[in-house]
Amino acid sequence: SERMGILVAQTTKRALEASLKKLLLRKPLNKITISDITEDCGVNRMTFYYHFKDIYDLVEWCCEEDAARALAGQKTYDTWQQGFIQIFHAVRENKVFVMNVYRCVSREQVEKYLVPLTDQLIMGVIAERSAGMTVREEDKQFIAQVHSYSFVGLMLDWIKDDMRAEPELLVNKLALVIQGSISAALERFRTDRPSNP
Repeated sequence: SERMGILVAQTTKRALEASLKKLLLRKPLNKITISDITEDCGVNRMTFYYHFKDIYDLVEWCCEEDAARALAGQKTYDTWQQGFIQIFHAVRENKVFVMNVYRCVSREQVEKYLVPLTDQLIMGVIAERSAGMTVREEDKQFIAQVHSYSFVGLMLDWIKDDMRAEPELLVNKLALVIQGSISAALERFRTDRPSNP
């Protein structure tokens, strides 16, 4: 029955998310009230407050859910470039929501949405490139973080620019800049580097 309760809670939260996203097609986030959401969803305000503190709490949950869903579908790329292009497209498909969060909530909130997607992808590349090397886990994390910041920064600028540039173009340029730099960084952080005679 606890499992049943969790399922019901998830279903209710998803329904509130769907109502919020539907309302966003008609008006900006800062003009939407909890009453608007509960009316559209067909639940009472008590139900809303049982799950979320306020609209921004719901927005944060939506960001986490969207990121989790995008990650679940992230396993189909052959190269990290394709993975990055997929993230761009996932964000573009969610354009109305993402633009509202960016404009009405904060750039930081959009970052929270993007970072788990990016980190997972870059850690995958690092795991692949560091095969057969001895590199400390925290150094791998550090290399991932540096590359993740570049990508998230590019992505936030792209969102700010109303998602105009073609993702493929941006990712190809990024690839030219960082091609080989992950491998080179891993090489420098190796603790098992063959010593010169």
